[in-house]
This record gives sequence, structure tokens and C-alpha cells, in this order.
Amino acid sequence: MRLSIDLNYIPEENKVIKLGFINHIILLIKSGIASVALFENTELMDHKVFRAYMVRKKQGKSQVKYLKTKGKSRAGSRVRLQETLDFFEDINTRLISYFEEYRVDLIAMNSSKILLPYLFESKSKTPFEKKDIRLYKIPKHIASATHENLLEVNEQLFSSAAFITEMGTDIFTNIISINEDLDDDGKEEDW
Repeated sequence: MRLSIDLNYIPEENKVIKLGFINHIILLIKSGIASVALFENTELMDHKVFRAYMVRKKQGKSQVKYLKTKGKSRAGSRVRLQETLDFFEDINTRLISYFEEYRVDLIAMNSSKILLPYLFESKSKTPFEKKDIRLYKIPKHIASATHENLLEVNEQLFSSAAFITEMGTDIFTNIISINEDLDDDGKEEDW
């Protein structure tokens, strides 16, 4: 079962509760393009799409990935590497501004493992740690870090999905019946 980010399951009580107001950041990073957005509850407050010349045009391979096989002595390679450093510097600067201005309850992120060291080792320190408890790995492949995909990810974060086997049907039915008996205040309704 995957719950919406504004829901919490309490196993001791076998109950799902709705959380209050949350601020969250969505961070999508791909080679050459990144999207960063701040949401208050579900409302988009601010966003920015960053682009950089990081991909080798003729081969379609990121310069960062190319470093594993070849050197970095050519002029084009150095330009792409500097663009990469500036790219992550800009992302961290935007993140820092969000953290200074707002309380951040959740950081939903999607990035390849190869790019993560560049994010966390940028000149501008990332305003959260690699092991921050607010980090949430987006459970979906995202082809490109565009604004449209960012909005789609936000919608999916606020939707729930349950995959139920025959054994789990009784448990799920029990959860639904308990929660339907309660009104918005968490008290039983009088009929």
C-alpha cells in the first residue's frame, strides 16, 4: 500500500489519519535539466526549471557519465563540467531560499545516483543531509524534469494506491469500515 503524503497509517489502532497542513519541495534532476518547486499543501508557491549544457550532443551521453571511460582534457569537456557545477550551484541556491523562507516538511526527490554527489558536494551547501528523514524517493520513473512532469508528480504524491492480495482483503475492509464510522473530528457519528 502506498498512501498519499498527507495520510498516515497507525498500525496500533489500525487506522489511517489525515495530516494537517504540510509544505513540501519536489526536486527532479536529470542530466541537463532540473525542476525545483515549493508547495504549500497542494498549492504551487514557486518553481524553477534549470537547464545546462551537460550532455554530449552527438552521443547523447552526460559528460559526468562519460568521465568514467575517458579523460576530461578537451575544451568541450571542461565547458560541460563547469556547466554541471554551476547547474548544481543554482539548484542549491534555490533550495536554500526555500528553506530560509518556509518550513519544509517533506522533500520529494528523483535523481540518478551518479548526479547525487554533485548535489551534495556543491559550493552552496544543500540545506538537508543525505539521510534526512524528510527525504522521500519518488516511486516512479520520470523521463524528463519538466514543469509538466513536476505537476504530475505532485498530483501522484497526494493520491493513494493499494495492491491487495486475497489475504489482505479482510484487513483492508476492516480499515475502511473503521474510518467510515468516524466523522471529520475523529468521533463516532450519532445516527
